[in-house]
Amino acid sequence: MAITKFFNEMTADDGSVREHYAAYAKWLSDTPADRIARKRAEADSLFHRYGITFAVYGEESGTERLIPFDIIPRIIPAQEWKGLEAGMRQRVKALNAFIHDIYHDQEILKAGRIPKEQVLNNAQYRPEMQGVDVPCNVYAHIAGVDVVRAGAGEFYVLEDNLRVPSGVSYMLEDRRMMMRLFPELFARHRIAPVEHYPDMLLHTLRSVAPKGVDDPTVVVMTPGAYNSAYFEHAFLAQQMGVELVEGQDLFVRDDQVFMRTTQGPRRVDVIYRRVDDDFLDPTAFRKDSMIGVPGLLNAYRAGRVTLSNAIGTGVADDKSIYPYVPEMIRFYLGEEPILNNVPTYMCRKPEDLAYTLAHLPELVVKEVHGAGGYGMLVGPASTKEQIETFRKYLVANPEKYIAQPTLALSNCPTFVESGVAPRHLDLRPFVLSGSEMRLVPGGLTRVALREGSLVVNSSQGGGTKDTWVLEA
Repeated sequence: MAITKFFNEMTADDGSVREHYAAYAKWLSDTPADRIARKRAEADSLFHRYGITFAVYGEESGTERLIPFDIIPRIIPAQEWKGLEAGMRQRVKALNAFIHDIYHDQEILKAGRIPKEQVLNNAQYRPEMQGVDVPCNVYAHIAGVDVVRAGAGEFYVLEDNLRVPSGVSYMLEDRRMMMRLFPELFARHRIAPVEHYPDMLLHTLRSVAPKGVDDPTVVVMTPGAYNSAYFEHAFLAQQMGVELVEGQDLFVRDDQVFMRTTQGPRRVDVIYRRVDDDFLDPTAFRKDSMIGVPGLLNAYRAGRVTLSNAIGTGVADDKSIYPYVPEMIRFYLGEEPILNNVPTYMCRKPEDLAYTLAHLPELVVKEVHGAGGYGMLVGPASTKEQIETFRKYLVANPEKYIAQPTLALSNCPTFVESGVAPRHLDLRPFVLSGSEMRLVPGGLTRVALREGSLVVNSSQGGGTKDTWVLEA
């Protein structure tokens, strides 16, 4: 069944402009088209000049791409943000409690609230973390929670990103670009700031340093310049005023981590790592890793260094665990979820698989370990041949997939080749957890630039917008 009705974030069904967009809409209609065209071109030029790009794995050219930037912002009123923020705080608090529990007493598994095999047999579960205590009992210091809107005040969490969530640099650069191009807009609107995010991130990382370390040395660990998010790694290190390092720049001695410098070895206390678990330590995980640090796991287990995010965090953002997050909130917090999950069919269950196979043209089917918009089927946008090919994958390996109904994702006016047209979008706010939980108002708004597309990932042709949270 095709969805024909979508919630437009700027205009109501009768064509009137929603109140929180009124001042911006008037400015847009009063601004000459040639000025808008010049500013859009200037934005593209500046993004190129600053090197704000990303790489797409698997592309033969190997070239980096510019993420398309749209100058029509996504505007969120203060009261709406207040509810979203409360829901995200609740969710990340429960997720951290869950990760601590499964690596300690496993109470939620003993209570039968989540099937034990779903956790202990998960590819992201790390037995090496069993019994390991981490500062403040926080595992996901940086969480990116993907939220979508299906109607007025109707928000859903699409997925939780707890391993190495990316995109915050684009949030910051989008804001910087809008302030440079249209400073008058920031005089007309009370827009909550986001530029202090690097300071908040550094504060969070320093707050989870090992016990007894009063002035911790923090570094950002990158897989290297060929990683798709390398721009962000370098950007955040520069913004925080800390060193950007690769595995070869670090070594372990006596269960302590040191950084090679021109002045000699310097102890490292907190590593904001943008390297997957598998590649962190070749003596503990993948033996063929050339980007890890031998002995890092032992130093971590000994409490001599903090890794952000913690090893083993990925078990909580796996799509096969996602359906149980509302149960985690009830179990650990004794509360009802503020933000709902998207209804999810777990294809490992025979009845869910049968339903999914019977309704493939209507559903979105995702790999449980997939990311970046890869390994998924968007039924309503797929050909019969694509659907039948995916059907074979499902029948062969049902446990690898989940399915969800196709949501009527909200849309927002967006500049495209044909002019201004509605395009679907989502929102990734970034939640920081350390000695306290903090987040900047807003997040990364990603927009699907292809007409009718529901896939917002940059690797699949998506772009970004500045996100304005209006202050009350």
